[in-house]
Amino acid sequence: MYFAIEGVIGVGKTTLARLLQPAFEANLLLEVFEENPFLSSFYGDRALYAFQTQMFFLLSRYRQQNNAVPTLLKEPHHLISDYTFAKDSLFARINMKGDELEMYFRLHEALAEKIPTPDLMVYLRAETRTLMQRIAMRDRPYERSMEQNYIQELNEAYDDYFINQKLNMPVLIVDSNNLDFVRNPDDLSWIENRIRQMLQLPPYQPALPM
Repeated sequence: MYFAIEGVIGVGKTTLARLLQPAFEANLLLEVFEENPFLSSFYGDRALYAFQTQMFFLLSRYRQQNNAVPTLLKEPHHLISDYTFAKDSLFARINMKGDELEMYFRLHEALAEKIPTPDLMVYLRAETRTLMQRIAMRDRPYERSMEQNYIQELNEAYDDYFINQKLNMPVLIVDSNNLDFVRNPDDLSWIENRIRQMLQLPPYQPALPM
């Protein structure tokens, strides 16, 4: 089985993927984003560096997904990823416009046809205020100038895509505002159990409210 964890910047996707890996005895595919040479400049001037940043991410994510996912799916292990190829277009809608955005979508559509789709999407969500607190706590240098309005825009785009749109895969929505899956083993076990339910992977318990 292959499931991906998605969510807005700072929600805890990579942390959750790492924590779930042992329980599922899974391979792990993590997004490589710090290699983008335009990222720091983008957060300083979004309008000026949006096109370069977005195109670099698009091609980088395509290369990683196209090379790694088919290979890992051939192995006798589950696969967990902390991102999907689809996320790139959510950022593009916010960061670009006009001819640049149209060209981007044409390329994204062509590349997306070659990318395997997860068996389950885990949408890890949180309120913008919570996300800003988590971003501040991890204190990545290139994120220090990140604006709350930008995170709010992303939050609305993610909610619209994963909650309101009809996708070609099952989606598990996990509200992480009141969860602490890093320090509270019960919260982590609850998420693991919900994923097992959705994928019909034993052992799992009947759903219980948090």
